This record gives sequence, C-alpha cells and structure tokens, in this order.
Amino acid sequence: MTWLETVIIAIVEGLTEFLPVSSTGHMIITQNLLGIPQGDPFVHAFTFIIQFGAILSVVCLYWKRFFQFDNTPAPQGSTLLQRLKHKYYFYWLLIVGVLPAVVIGLLAKKSGLLDWLLDSVLVVAIMLVVGGIFMLFCDRLFNKGSEDTKVNEKRAFNIGLYQCISVIPGVSRSMATIVGGMTQGLTRKRAAEFSFFLAVSTMAGATLLDLLDLLKEDAAWATPHNITMLLLGCVVAFVVALLAMKWFVAFLTKYGFKAFGIYRIIVGGIIIVLLLTGHSLAMVD
Repeated sequence: MTWLETVIIAIVEGLTEFLPVSSTGHMIITQNLLGIPQGDPFVHAFTFIIQFGAILSVVCLYWKRFFQFDNTPAPQGSTLLQRLKHKYYFYWLLIVGVLPAVVIGLLAKKSGLLDWLLDSVLVVAIMLVVGGIFMLFCDRLFNKGSEDTKVNEKRAFNIGLYQCISVIPGVSRSMATIVGGMTQGLTRKRAAEFSFFLAVSTMAGATLLDLLDLLKEDAAWATPHNITMLLLGCVVAFVVALLAMKWFVAFLTKYGFKAFGIYRIIVGGIIIVLLLTGHSLAMVD
C-alpha cells in the first residue's frame, strides 16, 4: 500500500466508522477501487487495526463519561467482588456487551469465514442494500425510547448479540448496536452513545487478535513501511472520526436512519449492477 492509498482508506474509515453504513464495507470497496490486492494478511489486519484508531476518538470526545466510577457506598454486606462490580459497573457492562462478539468473532476467524467475507465485495454490496431497506423502516418499527431507560446487564448482553451480526461486512457494527439498543427501549442518542463505548472494547480485542495472528503467521510483514502505514492510518482515522462523530449523533437524533438507508441502497445497487455486468471496481487494473 502506498502513502496516498493509506490516507484515502483511513479517511473513509474515519468518516464511516460511526455512521450506519459499514466502515469495513466501505474500506473493502475503496480497496477494490484503488486496485489493492485482496487476500493479503496485512491488508486484512490493516482494515481492522485502523478502526481501533478511529474508535479511540470516543475516549477523547467522551473521556469524562468513559472514565467514570461509581463512588457511592456499595450495599452493606457486599463481598469484595460485589463492591468492585458496584464501583466499576460501567466497565462491567462493556464486558458483558462484548462477550457475544468475542465468541462469534473467534469462531468466524478460526473457520476462515471472516477472511472469505473480507475478500467479497459482492457480499458487502448485498448487505448494504439489505441493511438500507431495513433502515427505511426501522424508525417506525421501534419507538423513540425513553430517557429513563438505562443500560443494565441484560440490555448490554442483548445489544452485544446484535453486534454479532456485523461480522458480515456491509451490515455495519454501528447500525447493529444502535438498533439493538433501540429494541431495548433506549433513545436513539443513548443507543448511539453506548454503541460508541462498546466499540472501544470490541475493536481493542479485534486489534490485539489481528496483531497476534500477524506475528504468528509471518513477522515479515512488520517492515518499517508497513508499520508506518499502520500508524499513519490510525492517526488519520482518529482525527477524521473525531470530527464526524458529533455531527452523526446530532443528525441521527433529529432525522433517524432513513437518509443512511437511501445512501446504502444506491451505493450497494450500483456495485451489484457493475459486478453482475462483468465490470471491475478497480479504477486502475
């Protein structure tokens, strides 16, 4: 990958990470447009690792809420474990929420299904259209939620189950978890914010796993050039995501999913037509 390709892909990641349009899907499409060979272990890892760079913008923007502790006294007679859970309840919810993705993600990766999905731009296009059609109606399917509804263990776990659907590129982790939150009675804004927080633990685990797998398979990828590309991609994705996140929350709260649904259908439809008529997405062969 060249410097320019890295910056372009990182910008796409930063812009789409928190939008319900699938950042992974858009990176796969962008890689195909740029003619970057698919199937390369480093390209797969790059796709996930720079997402962690974008996700870190959550910690920066919401740092007061992310580093929160419950300093109120624990119930009398609580055990040490119960006292720890009381104090760090926010982080406990993130652990509960990420557990389903850990199980499903590992199974998909070990079976080779994840790598196959990452190489299929057709899968991305189909899921963009399917998800887009769903998003045209999801605001009607779920009520607006209540400001009084808070995330508890059961709701966190259920949202985590919805997140598992996003193992399929083109689904959108953001869309899956926000819709999951709405099904639990959360408002769009509260569901979006918990989706951001959950993404930090999810992508931290995925990034660590990808780095370990790369080192196990072949450390030859760790050239100064590739490491520089990873760092550059993470920094660019972080900055762009930081700028895009607040806009998305405000837009979603006011207008809902419909505009994103229309966008997904148009983009996915164009790609499906191009592929079915024998055209390559690569701008330069």
